[in-house]
Amino acid sequence: MAQEPLATKGNFLHIYDFRVEVGREDEFVQLFEEFDYSDGNPMHKSWAQVKDGVLCRDTEDPQRFFLIAEWSDIVEHAKIRKVLAEELKPAFVGLIEGRKFVPKYVEVVSSTPDEILNAASH
Repeated sequence: MAQEPLATKGNFLHIYDFRVEVGREDEFVQLFEEFDYSDGNPMHKSWAQVKDGVLCRDTEDPQRFFLIAEWSDIVEHAKIRKVLAEELKPAFVGLIEGRKFVPKYVEVVSSTPDEILNAASH
């Protein structure tokens, strides 16, 4: 199987970097998954989402988490994020320190071309 780049040049990643209240990390993951995998999550219905997000936990700080996904349009992501923050208000956000759940947007400016990845798989 050929390797695949994490993201495609020209697209964007959103990177949320946040801490969860001490002792509530497992509860946070459970509430996050309940919302994220539900039919009520508008992110999964967007034409602009290229690759679904992954929730990651810091190996040295169990309270620190990252949420990363690939989008073709960060304006579209920001519109949906506003709906989440102002209307849907998912329960998991209530377990985040400071209740701040705002991403940093980054542009993918380099990703390994397919011909190099395909050659590496042989």
